[in-house]
Amino acid sequence: MPSYKAPLRDTRFLMNEVFDFESHYKTLPNGEEATPDMVEAILSEMAKLCENTVAPLYQSGDEEGCRLENGQVFTPKGYPEAYSEFVAGGWQGLSHPVEYGGQGLPMSLGLIKHEMLGTANWSFAMYPGLSLGAMNTIQMHGTDEQKETYLTRLTEGTWAGTMCLTEPQCGTDLGQVKTKAEPGENGSYKITGTKIFISSGDHDLTENIVHIVLARLPDAPAGTKGISLFIVPKYLPGQIGEDNGVSCGALEKKMGIKASATCVMNFDQATGFLIGPPNQGLECMFTFMNSARVGTAIQGVAHAERAYQASLPYAKERRSMRALSGKKDPEQVADALIHHGDVRRMLLKQKAYAEGGRAMAYFTAMYADHMIAGMLENDQKKYGKWDSELGFLTPILKGFLTEKGLEAANEAMQVFGGHGYIKEHGIEQIARDARIATLYEGTTGIQALDLLGRKVLLTSRGKCVRSFSKNLVDFGRQNLKDAKLRPYAWKLLKIAAEWNYLTTRIMLAATKDRDIVSTASYDYLMYSGYAMMAYFWALQAATARDKLEHGGNEPAEFYKAKLATAEFYFERLLPAAKGHADAALKPTRSTMQMSAEHFSFDYE
Repeated sequence: MPSYKAPLRDTRFLMNEVFDFESHYKTLPNGEEATPDMVEAILSEMAKLCENTVAPLYQSGDEEGCRLENGQVFTPKGYPEAYSEFVAGGWQGLSHPVEYGGQGLPMSLGLIKHEMLGTANWSFAMYPGLSLGAMNTIQMHGTDEQKETYLTRLTEGTWAGTMCLTEPQCGTDLGQVKTKAEPGENGSYKITGTKIFISSGDHDLTENIVHIVLARLPDAPAGTKGISLFIVPKYLPGQIGEDNGVSCGALEKKMGIKASATCVMNFDQATGFLIGPPNQGLECMFTFMNSARVGTAIQGVAHAERAYQASLPYAKERRSMRALSGKKDPEQVADALIHHGDVRRMLLKQKAYAEGGRAMAYFTAMYADHMIAGMLENDQKKYGKWDSELGFLTPILKGFLTEKGLEAANEAMQVFGGHGYIKEHGIEQIARDARIATLYEGTTGIQALDLLGRKVLLTSRGKCVRSFSKNLVDFGRQNLKDAKLRPYAWKLLKIAAEWNYLTTRIMLAATKDRDIVSTASYDYLMYSGYAMMAYFWALQAATARDKLEHGGNEPAEFYKAKLATAEFYFERLLPAAKGHADAALKPTRSTMQMSAEHFSFDYE
């Protein structure tokens, strides 16, 4: 099984040299403690925890899985001890308020921590990761009493959290939610219903689990306007171990992330407490959903990185045939795989997606820092501005990066050949684990509809695309006269123009044929992902070139590798964007003309 090594050099390159996080943190009300020394200590200590404690449980946890015995879910061997070590280090509350026991550091540090933890072992990272969404929701919408009661214990990590949305009859269409909430004693409610696909729904890592549950009040209107949000703990505060009507009915049997407990949760007159205004649960839940989707986007980066770390050493060690340009290892019976052009293509693709995706995620994390700053400063205008900016980026990152993480995992399997299909090498596990990332927190199609239908067309009328693409235009104009950066500058200018043209064409077409929003949305999202990643690879190339000429923190070969990978991305991967643009503009007829009855004549 391939070992995991935290990519600290690349993390430092992005934080210190590309994005200048040190200056960024000085602009934040909670950034004073995020000094370079503090950040370095956090990175190095998290790397140790991930490499030495969490990563070794990756394969064993997959083989053992979780088990349900007498209504209690048990995680695989080593998980409780690893989680205790995680909690003892204060990692859960890294980016949460000091008044509730956290360290009060910027959210971006929490996301970077989550990337390392998830790359080491995504199943393990799911447990504290789900708690973060619950913590964010309670912090933003809970009463002072709810914050004191629940947020303190969630922050220290002795309690965990979940999100309970999906039901057997509905997935993304939450307007069909049937779980009931009936008024109880002292302002409480009795929650009754069944939720499915609940990650971390039950486990043995914490003494209590706090469920954030969507349910309907008796007089609620139909559809999404009639959903409220409730805090429903497994055990009521002060009554640990006493039944509160919350139970795990079954564990889902999954193809991947088997060490993460995915539960069918039953609520039988469980005592819960309203969080946020009545019938506005979906709006409140979006706090949870957006943070969860950014976390899932990081899973795409994690699996691309994990796949690359596995396939690179194999490609250097495994020998097969001779390179077409002549012997590279003449003293050996055959040349190493890495000397073959197609293997290099697959390795560079993994590297480009991992490092390009990491840059996209870190940039987005800075937006999240500004959004939280608006909340801390009680500045609704500032909060709204950055929440809107983050809302545009979220579906692109979630949809594009998870698809590319899966693609990278599949390429790693190709590098390994038949050995990639065998469990002992661990590659098939990475591919199985990566598959779910494109599905949960909204499938790629749902992300695409959210991006094009809601964020681009309805909410901003294309303004969000114009706003972000200005970054591409600015880079292009600033670097057109630079001979070495001109190819990137020119391509970014063309992409910016094409991205806005594509948006306008779809917007106009949608006035006559609404189906185009659906038929074009996937290709539009993928185009947006390629365009966005191109910008971040251009930034990395410009930074690497500058550091080569004027000196940087890393060795020269590191910067040369960055330039080579950027060139590969622009020449070999970015052209795929053109195909997505062409497909997005095609009339809906070829997709929509066939009647549902004619899709098959033999299978009914």
